[in-house]
Amino acid sequence: MSEKFEYFAIRNAAGMFDSSPLYKYRISGRDAEKYLAGVLARDVRRCRPGRAQYTLWCDDRGFVVEDGVVLRLSQDEFLLTSAEPNLAYFQNLIGYDLVEIEEVTDDVATLAFQGPRSRLILSELAPEMSEIGYFHLVPTKLGGSPVTISRTGFTGDLGYEIWVSSDDAVAVWDTVAEAGQGHGVIPFGQIALLMARIEAGLLLLNTDFESSRFAWNDDHRSTPIELGFGWMFRHIETENRPFIGRHAIRRELADATSRWKLVGLVVDWKEYDHKYNTAGLVPPKDHTPVTEEFMVYTDDYTRVGYATSFMYSPIVQRHIAIARVRPEQSAIGTRVNLEVTINHRYELVGAHVARLPHFNPERKTA
Repeated sequence: MSEKFEYFAIRNAAGMFDSSPLYKYRISGRDAEKYLAGVLARDVRRCRPGRAQYTLWCDDRGFVVEDGVVLRLSQDEFLLTSAEPNLAYFQNLIGYDLVEIEEVTDDVATLAFQGPRSRLILSELAPEMSEIGYFHLVPTKLGGSPVTISRTGFTGDLGYEIWVSSDDAVAVWDTVAEAGQGHGVIPFGQIALLMARIEAGLLLLNTDFESSRFAWNDDHRSTPIELGFGWMFRHIETENRPFIGRHAIRRELADATSRWKLVGLVVDWKEYDHKYNTAGLVPPKDHTPVTEEFMVYTDDYTRVGYATSFMYSPIVQRHIAIARVRPEQSAIGTRVNLEVTINHRYELVGAHVARLPHFNPERKTA
């Protein structure tokens, strides 16, 4: 099946994706909140039971190690996801007796159910889904199987993630698929997911940023501020939470030392088409994401940044990118030039700085 067909299922109906390969860690015990408040950059104390948070964790110098979603299942029990293995890293940071960290990657399966019809379909199986708020979660049952459903996802659309015992995963998948019959629901794969996440401005490890643990040098490391997560630290001057990287992040904010600012780019389609037509080529409008670096320049050929994710968006109907540019070039609407390869030669095509996300429907949070 075409990945573009799968993509349009996400944007127009609903799609199903197996997110089970995510690494998952259960953190529990009386000191679990205190432990996570010192490890995670975002204040987990503000995440009440029955809610979830997108979060990240940093090193002592304020560089990002990785990101993930934390679900607060109860007062003293959390479930944290990551794209890469982090168990030993988290265990080495335990300084409290009443904290237990257990990897449950193989025990807990995750089904992402994303798209504008996802709420209607899930509500037929679990009526409480019609009322669940954005980044909230509830325990319920699907087809007789106990599950936890969170209103989260990696598509930037209305969507949910279903957390279920691996033993019940196939039965729950079949239950949701059967409920979606007649609604245009289909499974989708990695390419369709990556298309949706670029439009949503959602960052991907080892594409838009690298883990500070494995980077060769600081040019390959990023701070949360440089990645657009300054909103996580609005209370950093008044809170007394000594999380890892706090002092470095405070200094960066106070001294305005960020090297980059994360932005969206939208390519000038007329200029893009003209460059290709002049070269005797049909301008490509390929939806397949390109996750390699495209240099960004000013009109006087000064390099001011680079794009890390690039694609032709079927819904925006433009070439779009996730990029980082110098802070002085980051104002919305600023003209820049994106370097592309045409007839084996580097060419500059005009673009403008745009606010992320590129696609942000009201239904995502409504």
